[in-house]
Amino acid sequence: MLGSAKAATSSPKEQRKKGAEKPIDPIRRLGLLDNEDVRVMMQGCSMVKVRSSRWQKSRNMRLMEDGLTVWCESTKSSRKAKAQQTFAVTEVECVREGCKSEALRRLSGSVPESQCFTVVFRGARKSLDLLSPCEDAARRWVRGLRTLKEHVANMSQKQKLDHWIRGYLRRADENQDGKMSYDEVKRLLQMINIDLSEQYAHSLFKRSDRSGDGRLDHVEIEEFCRELLRRPELDAVFRHYSSNGCVLATAELRDFLGDQGEDASLNHAQSLILTYELNDWAQKNRLMTQNGFTMYMLSRENDVVNPDHARVYQDMSRPLAHYFISSSHNTYLTKDQVTSASSTEPYIRALNQGCRCVELDCWDGDKGEPVIYHGHTLTSKVTFSEVIETIAQYAFKASPYPLILPLSADPPKDLPSPEELRGRILVKAKKLIPHLGQLGKNGSYASFSSSSEDEVASSNKKDPAKVCSKLSPELSELVVYCRSVPFRGFENAPEKPPNEMSSFSESDALKLIKDSGKLFVRHNSRQLSRIYPSGQRLGSSNYDPQEMWNGGCQMVALNFQTPGEQMDLNQGRFLPNGRCGYLLKPAFLCSTTSDFNPENTGGGPGHTPTQLTIRIISAQQLPKIDTEKVSSIVDPQVWVEIHGVSIDNARNKTQRIDNNGFNPRWDCTLSFQLQVPELALVRFVVEDHDHTAKNDFVGQFTVPFISLRTGYRHVHLLKAGGSSLSPSTLFIHVKVTRKGVPIKTVSERMAIAKGKA
Repeated sequence: MLGSAKAATSSPKEQRKKGAEKPIDPIRRLGLLDNEDVRVMMQGCSMVKVRSSRWQKSRNMRLMEDGLTVWCESTKSSRKAKAQQTFAVTEVECVREGCKSEALRRLSGSVPESQCFTVVFRGARKSLDLLSPCEDAARRWVRGLRTLKEHVANMSQKQKLDHWIRGYLRRADENQDGKMSYDEVKRLLQMINIDLSEQYAHSLFKRSDRSGDGRLDHVEIEEFCRELLRRPELDAVFRHYSSNGCVLATAELRDFLGDQGEDASLNHAQSLILTYELNDWAQKNRLMTQNGFTMYMLSRENDVVNPDHARVYQDMSRPLAHYFISSSHNTYLTKDQVTSASSTEPYIRALNQGCRCVELDCWDGDKGEPVIYHGHTLTSKVTFSEVIETIAQYAFKASPYPLILPLSADPPKDLPSPEELRGRILVKAKKLIPHLGQLGKNGSYASFSSSSEDEVASSNKKDPAKVCSKLSPELSELVVYCRSVPFRGFENAPEKPPNEMSSFSESDALKLIKDSGKLFVRHNSRQLSRIYPSGQRLGSSNYDPQEMWNGGCQMVALNFQTPGEQMDLNQGRFLPNGRCGYLLKPAFLCSTTSDFNPENTGGGPGHTPTQLTIRIISAQQLPKIDTEKVSSIVDPQVWVEIHGVSIDNARNKTQRIDNNGFNPRWDCTLSFQLQVPELALVRFVVEDHDHTAKNDFVGQFTVPFISLRTGYRHVHLLKAGGSSLSPSTLFIHVKVTRKGVPIKTVSERMAIAKGKA
């Protein structure tokens, strides 16, 4: 069988005989050779970068040879070194045509709108506003960037790895002759974050140099790279299930799938062979070779996150109070809450991330037009109309569940569901007290879900007129389902209208959870609660949202503009359910008679003792931290953290691996005992170990325990801002046990977490 499988592929020598000594064009490899827009982008174009009516600079824009990086260089040559900047297509969130940004809107009328477009990036990077020389150039760049972005999204992990290594190959080939000397190969190894011994590197070079001329041509380079990319740990898994060590029969692949906790039918095994096996002979005979197995294991189909959770799978017909709702604080700010800029861009980023509750601090402007900014600070202002227009444009792109107010004079008997309010926008604000309505006609400000308003209210609990006198009657009329009221205790809870909601500072919420956790859970089963950061967080840092979720709080508002552990947890929490921004709370947080106490989880509702065992096997293609120093190689180690109720919080780490970010291997097993698994998040963090200073962050990924798949899985790491760190991955094995019995499927684990098994 092995001989037949090998006969179906050509040897490197035969490939050389077939010709094509010239390396294949990267654009051809990407399948974009015939795309006219991409070809125009590669030819380059002179554009104008716009920041304001006064700041406009010429830039040379060109798609680089790798097909996925855009070069944006200043045309000025008087500087010692030209200001060169690049961005990767993988960093692009979206491309907007016309004058859709703040800077370009202000130029509207003075520049042709058809020649303008904006590149919006993921994370904290500022958007790029561009004015092209003609309408055709703008149209081609917009279409081309969208084409490349879509192509990247559809690339397999194998394609990403191949593209990644070829990018480094071009950089290491100093004389650009398409061949690699041994010195150039050593430079390549440093670039890709691996410090091979001189002896091994030289022997690998000699083995690949079939021609014996001391230089690797493109076929020999590919052979060299295939050897570098070889995965012994994957090969070992393959051999464990293969009876002959050469191929997997359909039944053997089925056995592997069964151990993974997946569909273990022969039909499913055959479909995987047809999808991932590239060898025609093996595919025809329903066999999977080692290469096909590697392709499958690197695919999204083998991801650590349950693929069923990538769609909206939860019941969306429950009252709003039964959901965690992704919420942003000071959404308009780009950085800190004292001096930073207010902008519409953070709204776009938050909404594109699935955020379903955004904040507008609205004040009277100098010209009578409302403006939004952090009042009584040095933050800049953005007009209310610009923010509303932006929200209208982006509200439903990531999720259909933002809410709009149906205008009704009668208070609701119960809160509606996300499904009932699908496609609408919900307004949270104070409601004018009828006999004080006259006071509000000349009000100075109003707020949608504003923490500054909440702070004002908390200081005027005995005199509601002082608050209501500042409210807009027009805004008050819109408030139906989220009437903002001061919290006055847990007494007479059943009599409180469900549309009354209170906002709590982080310290007030933590005190309630600690002192009256059970009552707060019951309150949050019927009423909406919004938590906002302390006013002392001048740098817009964030608190730990997990503690608030443990208490059943729905709107745990964070500063989305501030990356870090807290935003990682938020991104992980709302990863399931199609990232729609609504996540059904566990049943024990949805009952008005619940006995769940987040501060005492030694038994009772939600208490399901479960053991989670994670073996950190290896990592692949970790990035360099010090990109300025070619010889700098990372010393990676991995932390696994559990974030849940206080008794479950834990973290443990692997040993470090010296001088290897390319393919470090740990084979380190870490175990955790969970008491309330349905609330737990699992966070994987990779660091570059440092003996003399704090370890540098490399990448992370956070996933809810209920979405974690068992078996051998790849974890696709993210950057600090939440964007992809592709092709960097961790290779792990996950085992879940309850009462000594292994739990394999996600559905079994969810049933256990809900106490049904």
